[in-house]
Amino acid sequence: MKLTIDGRAITAMPDEALLDLVRRLGLLTGRLSDDPLAAKIAGEVFTLNYVPVRRKDVYERESMRRAMAASGGVVRLLRYKDHTGRDAYTRTAQFVLFYAAHRLWKQARVKMRCNVGSGLYFKVTDAPDFSAERLKEEVRRIVESDIPLCRRSIPTSEAIRYYNERGQTDKARLLAYREAPTLDVYEYDGFADYYYGEMAPSTGFLRVWDILPAPDGFVFVFPDPLNPDRLGTPPNTPKLLEVYFDGKNWCELMKCETVADLNQLVDSGRIRELIRVNEALLEKRFSAIADRICEKGSRAVLLSGPSSSGKTTSANRLATQLRVHGKTPILMSLDDYYIDRDRIPDAEDGSVDLEHINTIDTALFGEHLQKLLSGEEVELPSFCFKSGKRKWLGHRLRLEESSVIIIEGLHALNPILLPQGVNRELIFKLFVCPLLPLNLDDHNRIPSNYLRLLRRIVRDFETRNSSVQNTISMWNSVRRGEVRWIYPFQEQADVILNSSTLYELAVLKKHIFPLLTAVSPEDECYDEVRGIVKILNFIHTADVDDEIPPTSLVREFIGGNTFYR
Repeated sequence: MKLTIDGRAITAMPDEALLDLVRRLGLLTGRLSDDPLAAKIAGEVFTLNYVPVRRKDVYERESMRRAMAASGGVVRLLRYKDHTGRDAYTRTAQFVLFYAAHRLWKQARVKMRCNVGSGLYFKVTDAPDFSAERLKEEVRRIVESDIPLCRRSIPTSEAIRYYNERGQTDKARLLAYREAPTLDVYEYDGFADYYYGEMAPSTGFLRVWDILPAPDGFVFVFPDPLNPDRLGTPPNTPKLLEVYFDGKNWCELMKCETVADLNQLVDSGRIRELIRVNEALLEKRFSAIADRICEKGSRAVLLSGPSSSGKTTSANRLATQLRVHGKTPILMSLDDYYIDRDRIPDAEDGSVDLEHINTIDTALFGEHLQKLLSGEEVELPSFCFKSGKRKWLGHRLRLEESSVIIIEGLHALNPILLPQGVNRELIFKLFVCPLLPLNLDDHNRIPSNYLRLLRRIVRDFETRNSSVQNTISMWNSVRRGEVRWIYPFQEQADVILNSSTLYELAVLKKHIFPLLTAVSPEDECYDEVRGIVKILNFIHTADVDDEIPPTSLVREFIGGNTFYR
């Protein structure tokens, strides 16, 4: 069969894997930045161990593999620079780490917890003699052994029995909710696990990594996303970790640490109590933030956060709490300080980067902020997204004695916004981000960016009539901008607010599932959609929209938020 791999023509022989074809083309260099980790065929991602033409296909044309037929033989290789390539690298690291721990400490329980910059924190229990250095040496041996990572399908009932026998009841409970009769697992030397997606073809592809000791566990350090041939540096993020662990503690208190726990609450009807308590907790947090703002005597709140973190609703809920203190909150948006679209300088590749700080008229904003805090009056701009132009509508503002301005925007914590001479004692910085502490099981976490993507898909469809495909096509650019322009400043915040809710995945499923299942396998974004569906298949739908308050952060995405009426 004739294939085109990254634009190069080659004939695939029967039972020849993609990895063999890549070798024949001379595309393996030993550098992580250059070497493929997986492949995309039509809209699906495949392991490089995938065989495009099986021997029987030579004689049975009708059994030609569907993805190859749909793509016309075109294969695109995925590298670390591609988010799907990074995902394959991450899953490979997971397998190696859990397998290494299994070999060294049979009874140990290793749990994935949260991202720490370029690292991932794991908690280890039931391993009294645990050593991060010893684990590191074992991982190195496994990587050097270059063990092939092959997947096989087993009955779901067999998988449940396997994990129960190993004492991994978290996995067994989750799989009890799986409707499919089989489960794909990666297996080696009696160790089997699954990670909801493809991995690199062998452990030897795990080329750039490190393991550092951490309290009660370790941090696995990944490559630098901008330069994969060198190690990333986990930044010091004590505030973020404190907020995340506070969320984990609250999970334990509510007995909702995994998806299986959430499903039990949905099935029993106790999800309504979870909603009420969760919303009360968030209101308490907004009240505490308002207390701190007033105690500090702040006149301006700079509120930042990544896309779909709930910034706008957070600004409104904070304004309500400031009114309790007798303050007069004034909401402002950094969006109104966008420069005209035709004045945005092109990026190096000729494209327009709408996530860049240079899209904001930082000089004008800084001038206005300084004048407002000094008691002067300014005329505020308005930005028209339809025309891509700034407008002046005669909106003038002067702060009163009780005024507190809340300025919301992606770049709000960027220090370039604050001019020299501004009184920083009058500024309060708030970072809003949904740090979802809910796991699928001990070995599979639900990343916060996954929750944000679900929120954005639902909101874009409901309020902007935007398709799933359109939202997903922009998501990689959005995330690249966040890494560069938002996350580096999160630790400068006075407070980091966790804007996730434990119940919302069960609520969002009702709104998003019909949109996802309508995407066809040939669509370019199909693999991303399939990954979402794989997780949502485990989650029971909660039809409890009537229980969600009209000021809830979740209402910003599913509709019915009274702040927008």
